[in-house]
Amino acid sequence: MNEQYPSRLLERAVGELSKLPGVGRRTALRLALHLLRQERAEAHALAESLHRLVDEVRFCKVCHNISDAETCDICANPLRDASTICVVENVRNVLSIENTGMYRGLYHVLGGVISPMDGVGPSQLEIDSLVERVAAGGVGEVILALNPTMEGDTTNFYISRKLAAAGAEVRLTTLARGISVGDELEYADEVTLGRSIVNRIELKQ
Repeated sequence: MNEQYPSRLLERAVGELSKLPGVGRRTALRLALHLLRQERAEAHALAESLHRLVDEVRFCKVCHNISDAETCDICANPLRDASTICVVENVRNVLSIENTGMYRGLYHVLGGVISPMDGVGPSQLEIDSLVERVAAGGVGEVILALNPTMEGDTTNFYISRKLAAAGAEVRLTTLARGISVGDELEYADEVTLGRSIVNRIELKQ
């Protein structure tokens, strides 16, 4: 049975909110009704922030992290260790590692991992740009901080082969297995993740 709404505008808002991950129609209705109870200025501020998020946020031309400018604050920070690049799957992983406060190098966001089952191949990821960064020189270590899954390990292996083929002489490391096999970085506690960064291990070819 279809739900009945007293307003088509409310129904449309519920429909859009329910498209968000983890938000069902009941939660979407609760959120929409909450917004209606707020001062208009607060609701407009939320709408404006979402509008600007979609229209103005861009991706860093160096590491592909989200940014307000062409180059993100991390890449532009002269105090960061530019000789170390930490390769991650997505932006959430950058946030997780930054929250540990135990890493001072740079990042490279792949935008996913190689997963033939999901139709994701190497060409759809930011792997070539990583190889170009390393080949340009000045990088002594590449930390492959991907989730310890079959897809993550496959991507690690592919990247190591690409770097070797490009003649890049860098130290390749992976996170220490304080992160359990099958776990995702964004759900790891900060102490475990921080120790995994500090105690990273050499990647065997």
